Amino acid sequence: MKEPSLSNTKPKKKFAEGFCFYKIFWIFLFGCVFGAYYEEILNLVIHYHYHHEFVWQLRRGVIYGPISPIYGFGAVLMVLGLCRKKRPDWQTFLYGALIGGIFEYFISFLQETFLGTVSWDYTNELLNINGRTTIPFMIVWGLLAVVLVKIFYPTLSNIIESLPEKFGKVVTWILIVLLFFDFAISWGALVRQMFRHNGYPPLTIVGDFFDEHYPDEVLKESYTNMVIIEVEK
Repeated sequence: MKEPSLSNTKPKKKFAEGFCFYKIFWIFLFGCVFGAYYEEILNLVIHYHYHHEFVWQLRRGVIYGPISPIYGFGAVLMVLGLCRKKRPDWQTFLYGALIGGIFEYFISFLQETFLGTVSWDYTNELLNINGRTTIPFMIVWGLLAVVLVKIFYPTLSNIIESLPEKFGKVVTWILIVLLFFDFAISWGALVRQMFRHNGYPPLTIVGDFFDEHYPDEVLKESYTNMVIIEVEK
């Protein structure tokens, strides 16, 4: 019997190979979790520096879980924009600073415009840009971009691709469904908060649901640094 040629055997397909949907989702998830804990640890250090006491304060973008979507989307933008071709570190730093600063400015504008709230205000900070971002923070974004592109992404990519294909797809879609409901509840509660503060009563059972289960006191526990903009009537 003739043995099959090795050249005819198909290589085993990897899970989430390249810049596919599954890879990008896991990068987004990593950015979300990393960002939440980065903000919380940074706040812990700053608070201890000024007040000499340890205080752990939640810094997240959703009600449930250590998830900060701004960092998740930021990580995706960095990977898609900076990981497709090799470039010098200084270029990665510069592009990362620009991407991070523009994105932070854009998200701040959207939050203030559509939710009537702000989660950061750099008006009194050095070299700020309309209070929405600052040159020093853009430098931090640039440094994070270099670390992500040069160190974290290659390692993360290998770990993600090493997952069994079927297992990886099943887990990915379970996480997508969970995040969808988390985002829907969290952002729905924030929109309802905006209408509530503008004097609009709930018109449907959905509004009643958010008013009953997610009043301002509950939202404040998750969005500790969020401030409602008071509009003169």
